[in-house]
Amino acid sequence: MDAFPDMPFTAWQDTQATVHRFTQIVGKIRLAASPRRNHWWNVPFHLTGRGITTRPMSDGTGVFSIDFDFLDHRLDIATTTGLRYSFSLIGQSVAGFYQRVQDGLAAVGVHVTIERPYPFDLPDADRPFASDTEHTAYDPAMVTRYWQVLSQVNLLLEEFAGRYSGKTSPVHHFWHTFDIAVTRFGDTSVPQSATTDSVTREAYSRDVVSFGFWFGDASFPEAAFYSYTAPEPDGLAEEPLTPDTAAWVERGGSHLAVLRYDEVRTAPDPRKTVLDFYESAYQAGARRAGWDVDRLACTNGITDPELRTRVGGAAAR
Repeated sequence: MDAFPDMPFTAWQDTQATVHRFTQIVGKIRLAASPRRNHWWNVPFHLTGRGITTRPMSDGTGVFSIDFDFLDHRLDIATTTGLRYSFSLIGQSVAGFYQRVQDGLAAVGVHVTIERPYPFDLPDADRPFASDTEHTAYDPAMVTRYWQVLSQVNLLLEEFAGRYSGKTSPVHHFWHTFDIAVTRFGDTSVPQSATTDSVTREAYSRDVVSFGFWFGDASFPEAAFYSYTAPEPDGLAEEPLTPDTAAWVERGGSHLAVLRYDEVRTAPDPRKTVLDFYESAYQAGARRAGWDVDRLACTNGITDPELRTRVGGAAAR
């Protein structure tokens, strides 16, 4: 595994703010043009070998996709009929990017209406994308580094996801909170208040233990690996975490297990450090929530008992 690169929040926070809004614009197109899936699994981005993608979607008449290329720093809109529209991400304001996306969709014959063309859950949530000429920062080197970190974390989350045989989400990159995550689901339906917003009601209709990585924000200005359990069981924050530098942090009235990125970068074995952290957070949350941890375990990503025995025996020898 490659060494994790330096990723100080202060070095790219302005660029992150711009790119975050770029992804929300494209993410809202994905929301409007994809079949609904439980827990909003249809909405986030997935990684590619060069950036992130919406995956194929449809406006009802044709199939298209939108990809961010974080090596050449371009946005690509393409249809399955071979039409393509591409433009540079460098030097774009959010307003300019929004207009270029609209121009691109029209050029390839795609017709999608964003229901609310405003940022979601960001400080400027009342300002239309089309009016945002403030966010223009785009440091290509830091954007490529962001994608490289995403790629490494993606592989770790994929490996960790394979250790669970219950219902689990894809590994996906959220344009809402700008993090990458995978979620394990339990068997319990969770009643939600009628006053709870529809996004939250769908996301947390079952009990979950979630794992991920985010790049920091104004309230926590550094990158970190994290996990949380929802609903949070009693005594969760009393459980031990691995390594000792990980800690429970109160955020929004609940507790996150947090392992700071810089502590992983300097660890002798970063991969093992992250996987051990996720496992300790899972054991804490799942056992406190009463999950059947042993039944749901999936050693080596295998559920076939015969193959599991053979692989286990070979490993023992």
